[in-house]
Amino acid sequence: MGRRQGRDDVRASAPVRGRLMTVEEVAEYLCVPVSTLYQWRHKGTGPAAYRVGRFLRYDPVDVQSWLRKNNVTGHGLR
Repeated sequence: MGRRQGRDDVRASAPVRGRLMTVEEVAEYLCVPVSTLYQWRHKGTGPAAYRVGRFLRYDPVDVQSWLRKNNVTGHGLR
């Protein structure tokens, strides 16, 4: 029998097209705390999120588009 996949098996790999991402998946993908995503949503500065029932979901295309638009170059550590 194979190993059951659970929450611990979520990887920070590229999002899967056609499947909405959870808050936890987006936070892991962007390497930020979940609370930061909620703050960004409240301020209207984060990637677009959709309410599905009582849950927030993110379209991977929107997350990647937001990331490209908010990419700041030239401000790294030397």
